[in-house]
Amino acid sequence: MHIHDAQFLIGATKSEHFPQSTTLPEVAFIGRSNVGKSSLINSIVRRKNLAHVSATPGKTQQINFFGINQQWILVDCPGFGYAKVSQTERAAWKSLMHQYLHERKQLHLVCHLIDSRHDPSHLDMGMIEEMEMASRRYVLILTKKDKISVSAVIERKEQLAEATQYCAGCVDILPYSSVTNDTRDNLWAIIKRECAL
Repeated sequence: MHIHDAQFLIGATKSEHFPQSTTLPEVAFIGRSNVGKSSLINSIVRRKNLAHVSATPGKTQQINFFGINQQWILVDCPGFGYAKVSQTERAAWKSLMHQYLHERKQLHLVCHLIDSRHDPSHLDMGMIEEMEMASRRYVLILTKKDKISVSAVIERKEQLAEATQYCAGCVDILPYSSVTNDTRDNLWAIIKRECAL
């Protein structure tokens, strides 16, 4: 997949900030803080600094929209579960994400990132339940697979496959490394398929 155009469009802190004039399919990236969302986005578009990578978990405090090849919009969502912010801010993020997941017509696919080194947390499972309630199609991406053994990656994938066997929206489970990028083409194939492009 060749990326010839990748650019930041807008950062939304309110639903009225979401891009209104586009009908391009959107692919959202969600997950716990420090799971590697920004790194993964940079990896799949082959750009070092399209999405800002921070050493401080929870740094992404808005929903960021990126235009890709004038065909897709990739959406970097705030991480959940760690960010050192007030309860008021956290509630505002949760409300914004709820609106985006449940109401955004342009949203075709959600990429839910889960750290492959750890069991999925109750927050991860809660997000899966949220996507099911929103009738969203989603792929579970097991990040940082380069940091564990091949057999451990297989075990984690099997664990999640069992946990989601009755879920209607889960379309795939994909181990990924933003260091090796060896399953980058697999992820783009899923995106193309789900966006019907």
